[in-house]
Amino acid sequence: RTNVYSTFHICWGAQAALYYHFGIPKYPLEQKLSGIYSHKVLNPYHPLVRGFDDAYLAPHSRYTQVRKEDIEAHPELSVLTYSEKAGVHIAAKNNGRQFFVMGHAEYDRETLAGEYFRDVNKNLPIEIPRHYFQNDDPKQEILYRWRGHASLLFSNWLNYFVYQTTPYDLSSLSHV
Repeated sequence: RTNVYSTFHICWGAQAALYYHFGIPKYPLEQKLSGIYSHKVLNPYHPLVRGFDDAYLAPHSRYTQVRKEDIEAHPELSVLTYSEKAGVHIAAKNNGRQFFVMGHAEYDRETLAGEYFRDVNKNLPIEIPRHYFQNDDPKQEILYRWRGHASLLFSNWLNYFVYQTTPYDLSSLSHV
């Protein structure tokens, strides 16, 4: 709050930040959510999702979730994107100072495969990441379909909420 103008929390970091700053709990899932899921943009006029298609794909890999209704109970927060299968993907503090991304837009082509095969080799109970391998078959090609929106997400955050809005003198900010 003192030295950084806008923060971008990812996955467990997003869930931890929502709990720390707003008391929003996380809930365990029955099984690991792993794969590439379709999301709907709920607020197409928000600068963070400027240029996004109405529906886009993003990776998820987690054992817990936050609930949309818990976020919506805080008037200072907004859910920007949502998936029927994966839940909240992007939430934001309305002043643009904090963003909470429950998925992994930063994942490259091989990341989910690495996690999956690591867990298989440890004999952990793990399902094949959904919609990630061609025909959901880990012997087939990886379908890398989230790169464009991932790049846009990070570019929009850096442009609209870091470069254009961070004041030169952070000490002049109120610590909200």
